[in-house]
Amino acid sequence: MSSVVNHRPRIVLSTVSSDAHTWNLVFLQLLLEELGYEVRNLGACVRDEDLVEAVRDARPEAVVISTVNGHGHLDGARLIARLRSDRDPAVAGTPALIGGKLGVAGTADASLAEGLLTAGFDAVFTDGAALAELGSTLKELMTDQFGEEVAA
Repeated sequence: MSSVVNHRPRIVLSTVSSDAHTWNLVFLQLLLEELGYEVRNLGACVRDEDLVEAVRDARPEAVVISTVNGHGHLDGARLIARLRSDRDPAVAGTPALIGGKLGVAGTADASLAEGLLTAGFDAVFTDGAALAELGSTLKELMTDQFGEEVAA
């Protein structure tokens, strides 16, 4: 049986715990809102436990993690392990995307994306990836999750 989303799809937006950058979050929030999503922006340097709790409270259709400081592959792997191991299946099963600067070697770090997918992220965007892909990827993941297209 498929579920129907009767509200603007919700996104929990954050950085990884060691990332203090905020301009990326403002940009992504504006972009996601323009695409029709309701965004709960947790800000920078959010502890893994706080993000999981926000997902539990908000019941979003997806989690979007942005990383600029180059530690996305390390902090992201730990974060997704914590999210996927949550005792609440709705929290553990929430689609999660990460993107930005995954490592400190720039474009050479594109290979880190595979490790994050293996760790449990549903999609990984490397530094410089087209932002246009974000909207279509979110729509695809939500369609898979709810069994029908989710309008945003």
